[in-house]
Amino acid sequence: MQQKSRAFLKWAGGKYSLVEDINARLKQASQQADTLVEPFVGAGSVFLNSDFKHYILNDINADLINLYKELKNSPDEFISDAKKLFVDLNNHPDAYYEYRVQFNQSSDIYERAMLFLYMNRHGYNGLCRYNLKGIFNVPFGKYKKPYFPEKEMYFFAKKAQQATFTCLDYDDIFKLVPKNAVIYCDPPYVPLSKTASFTSYAKGGFNLDDQANLANLAEQAAFENDTPVLISNHDTVWTRKIYSQATLDQIQVKRTISPKGGSRNKVSELMAMYLAPK
Repeated sequence: MQQKSRAFLKWAGGKYSLVEDINARLKQASQQADTLVEPFVGAGSVFLNSDFKHYILNDINADLINLYKELKNSPDEFISDAKKLFVDLNNHPDAYYEYRVQFNQSSDIYERAMLFLYMNRHGYNGLCRYNLKGIFNVPFGKYKKPYFPEKEMYFFAKKAQQATFTCLDYDDIFKLVPKNAVIYCDPPYVPLSKTASFTSYAKGGFNLDDQANLANLAEQAAFENDTPVLISNHDTVWTRKIYSQATLDQIQVKRTISPKGGSRNKVSELMAMYLAPK
């Protein structure tokens, strides 16, 4: 079995543990596809562990996409500069909060990309969170020695030569899908229970209307344009309803459900495959 490649960023809901499941479905759905389209690329585990000629990788987070573009375009320079931030002196709350202010005040794309990587590795739980004004507000993480992912960044930069990075709304990406493509969607997941804070979830810009709209776009792509679409999400009554036109598989995934990291429960996820009948 080919060794898996880890993303260089920490990312909530990353798909590293599921790449075999996802890849098997993508290949089975479209053996002729030469392009993988990801409207919600996140840390890019599926991209890094799949084998397509071309990739269209999108995310609504401009800082994430800018980081990927800088790394793709000048890997040696960027990795060398970013590494300078990973010193003991900067693994301290005072330094972290100063850099966070610098990041939030900066309009320089290169500087923001370096600081985004620094905060991803030094911030709490690798979270990525902004307030309503667009201010990055993740607190300091208190790690003994944050890891500098040099090897992972070089691997990403090399594979990124096959990729086009975009920062658009998910529905705009469906308009850019070429022929002979397959689409993998990893949207923000629906809340697992009514006690989950729906208001804070909705402020993230992806509410239940968006979930239903994504399912409609998947139907259209598969049944009208013959482009297979795979969507992953929590297994709930709601997701089963909106994905009713897809073939549904349930898989069990280990999840950390406590900030302490000690409480890991298995959660049911859905793999919804939209495929035109042959």
